[in-house]
Amino acid sequence: MTEAETVRLLCLPYSGASAAIYGRWRRSLPDGIDVIPVELPGRGARMAEALFTDPHRLAARLADEIEGHVIEEHVTGPGAPPYAVFGHSLGALLAFELVHALIARGAPAPRVLFVSGSEAPALRDDATFRRARSDADLIDLLRTRSGTPEEALADAELMALVLPVLRADFLMCGAYVHRARSPLPCPIQALGGRQDTVTRAGLEAWSRETLAGFDLALFEGGHFFIHEHRGAVLDCIGRRISAPLHGPMRAPGRRDATTEGAPA
Repeated sequence: MTEAETVRLLCLPYSGASAAIYGRWRRSLPDGIDVIPVELPGRGARMAEALFTDPHRLAARLADEIEGHVIEEHVTGPGAPPYAVFGHSLGALLAFELVHALIARGAPAPRVLFVSGSEAPALRDDATFRRARSDADLIDLLRTRSGTPEEALADAELMALVLPVLRADFLMCGAYVHRARSPLPCPIQALGGRQDTVTRAGLEAWSRETLAGFDLALFEGGHFFIHEHRGAVLDCIGRRISAPLHGPMRAPGRRDATTEGAPA
């Protein structure tokens, strides 16, 4: 990344979240990285829109909305800035499908695709999410998986806003079907938490989805390591955007032991 270059970083949220989770990233990444939180329908500023339960339809919708920024500027705008895409958990799947959809529409490939806290698409088994969960089930999941404070879980007005979004997002996970396609022409940087239930093998399998470089960075923490160790995560993102991977993808079995925030 040159001194005057700006890279737009499109960030997709995880299940139940809005794009607001990336608001603090703007102040923490290096100059020249323009964080663009991608709001999904049915939450945040798009609360009035219908929620999606089909991830492929949602990725196509997002590509329709974003393509003007990454295609028209690329074709007609002098010095149009490059872009990268980040997604965590469900957001990683949406980011992957979004990049495929943008490239299919004629967009340039992103500088880097960041996939965080998610097994590679070909390995995911989300059959347990194919049925709609009751409010009680969703509250139990929030309690056990994300450490949501009890006072928040007991707030009926807050839960009335959160639970429909979470229910739709879980159904979206259950509806995901991996489609065999040519690997992406952009590098993939995977990120994972050492104490997460997402396995290292599941993260390494993302290497099959790219013809360019691949790397894995592991961090201390569970599924929400991106919040627990935000500084280390953003250092990794900033380094990788500044110096993208090139050349053939690395073989998963030949990686050295990882250190926190460093490529695996």
